[in-house]
Amino acid sequence: MKQASSRSTWLKAAGIGAAVAAAALWANRRGSYDLRGRVVLITGGSRGLGLVLARQAAAEGAKVAICARDADELERARQEVVDSGAAQVLTFVRDLADETAVRTLVSEVRQQLGPIDVLINNAGIITGGPLEHMDVRDYQETMDIHFWAALHAMYAVLPEMKKRREGRIINIASVGGKVSVPHLAPYCASKFALVGLSEGFRAELLRYGVYVTTVCPGLMRTGSARHAVVKGQHLLEFAWFMLSDSLPALTVSAEYAARQIWNAARRGDAELILGVPAKLISLLHGVAPGSVANLMSWVNRTLPDATGPAGDVRRRGFESESEVTDSWLTGLTRQAERDNNQLNNHPPYPA
Repeated sequence: MKQASSRSTWLKAAGIGAAVAAAALWANRRGSYDLRGRVVLITGGSRGLGLVLARQAAAEGAKVAICARDADELERARQEVVDSGAAQVLTFVRDLADETAVRTLVSEVRQQLGPIDVLINNAGIITGGPLEHMDVRDYQETMDIHFWAALHAMYAVLPEMKKRREGRIINIASVGGKVSVPHLAPYCASKFALVGLSEGFRAELLRYGVYVTTVCPGLMRTGSARHAVVKGQHLLEFAWFMLSDSLPALTVSAEYAARQIWNAARRGDAELILGVPAKLISLLHGVAPGSVANLMSWVNRTLPDATGPAGDVRRRGFESESEVTDSWLTGLTRQAERDNNQLNNHPPYPA
């Protein structure tokens, strides 16, 4: 009896092991969607993850279009993507909070490069600070970029994708779109909205051969921390944000993230969660959302408290530097800044 029980246990363990191995093989397989000659439009493509995605697409022979608000940043990015091997790279200065700007962007890319095969909604902004210092503007801005800009872009590319019965749409959301994180209320609210939008489009577009992939990264070393907006106790808020972005064991590099995103898009995956911590917290939230919400309340107690009226002022991360954020502790993020076009002539600390 004991021997039979032991055999049953081993069989179950073997079955679980086989399932895990199969899942790993599925997750890592590259997929057969060839980017050579495809037209790829990446919003927020001048720096960070968007730029890395553009480089990798260019290296595979795609025709790439990127947009952002800063013309100088875009020109530097264009040269980098050309150096990656792109036959054609177009740049567009656009404010994606404007619906007309989004639709004309898609129209101009179509006229100059051809119908868009792959749309990556990557543009993003982030505002960190206690709830007491957030105002309606903070929520409106994040919704404009993360939700409305993505919606307008998808509607603009869909008619041709549906007609061809082929297309890829990649929406860069966040684990913050699955689990709300303290001091990031506007960001998380807008990313939750994007996740819901993306999953809804996925469900209705598969019948037309259009694959929508929702990407939910955890902490990534893109080098974007100093572009974030901070409120409250500015130095402390930026310090925890910058240090979190620099932890080697808990973060993934932008290059790794981009490779996984392209592989998921080739396979036509519905979702990609990046980083072990992000996968674990998402899984736990799915099983016990109330417990995770209570856990986040304890996390909140470790973060800087609200302050007086001065905390309502919006400051960029590079305006909130300290000895901690300018130390060896943030070396990985500093390297990502240099690698991913994030150094936009910011004044050095302590200016």
